[in-house]
Amino acid sequence: MPLHITETNQSSALAATYVPSTSADGVGVGDATASPTTALLLSVLQESMGRVATILFAHKLGTSLEPECKMYRLAADVFNDTAMILDCVSPALPKAARVVVLSASSVLRALCGVAAGSAKASLSAHFARWGNLGELNAKDSSQETVISLLGMLAGSIVVSYITSPMATWTSLILLLSIHLAMNHAAVRAVSMHTLNRQRANIVLSNFLDGGKVLTPDEVSVQERIFEWDGALRWKSSGVIGKAYIGISLQKLLHSLATRHSITSSVRDADVDIERLIELYRSEGYILWLNQADRTAYIVLKDGTGPTSSLKGWAHALWASQQISIDATSAGCGGEAKLELLRRSLEELTSRWDELLGGLRAAGWDLGSASLETSTSTRIRLQASR
Repeated sequence: MPLHITETNQSSALAATYVPSTSADGVGVGDATASPTTALLLSVLQESMGRVATILFAHKLGTSLEPECKMYRLAADVFNDTAMILDCVSPALPKAARVVVLSASSVLRALCGVAAGSAKASLSAHFARWGNLGELNAKDSSQETVISLLGMLAGSIVVSYITSPMATWTSLILLLSIHLAMNHAAVRAVSMHTLNRQRANIVLSNFLDGGKVLTPDEVSVQERIFEWDGALRWKSSGVIGKAYIGISLQKLLHSLATRHSITSSVRDADVDIERLIELYRSEGYILWLNQADRTAYIVLKDGTGPTSSLKGWAHALWASQQISIDATSAGCGGEAKLELLRRSLEELTSRWDELLGGLRAAGWDLGSASLETSTSTRIRLQASR
């Protein structure tokens, strides 16, 4: 409910009433030297740029749109409002620069469409608690239609009183600022029940440090809307490292050994690879920490479920925290780091069932794989004969 209340503002619709006239100026309306062919080519260029951006954006970030739906929902508003500003700026620029600006505006609107559409689907599924997804989407679309209609009607009245460029820009920036502030409040009001990377950091660090399992409502208060992808953060402190999950075994091996410049084969490993694999024989993942760049590499085994992925992330966070508070382990060799991983794994395993029970009791959904935000791989290990 708070999401829909705070999203019910007409600022963006009001601001949109300023854009058509400036967009028309941008494509040559009122310019005696402009031709219909030029306007047509510019329109084709804008459409083409937007569609190419849609394809590339969905390909590159498609996997992360659902786990990070709150971030992309607000990012969509930023993209859209920035596109409005670019449309209004374009008439004041030379023709060559105007083409670039209008193309950039089309790209931003395309990004807004992908981000907003996917985030809306994820948020709708979150709110459809009784299987009424169709009803919820229908009512949400009706609400958006009413808001846009009221915004256009109000904008038609307001725009008649704005006659100077200063008044136009002042009201535009003010309305867009209100729009972003209201949507920021709307996104902050949502308490998601899935554990993405940031929420996992908050929940796991509080449990491992104090034994308390936070609820989704408690986590949403501490959650950042925009967070570095893959950041390992202990409670509300600074970033203590970075983690890659679902990577290939080759990438993990390259992090713990030198690579031949021609064949790309691995040699001179800091640790016995067989011992590393043996350490995680009963786990659904393999973890290694590279202290040179404070990065954790998590390889997932074939058949790994969401809880095993969560344990891999928890192990990376717990081991990184131990290294960050122990200055003597920061520059330790491969064998010492292997021992640290073994010790931290034993500590985590001894409390893992307690954590899973607490997460379910607190209302967390452990069946959704929300930690992987890019295309991931799985490995299958077979015992040698």
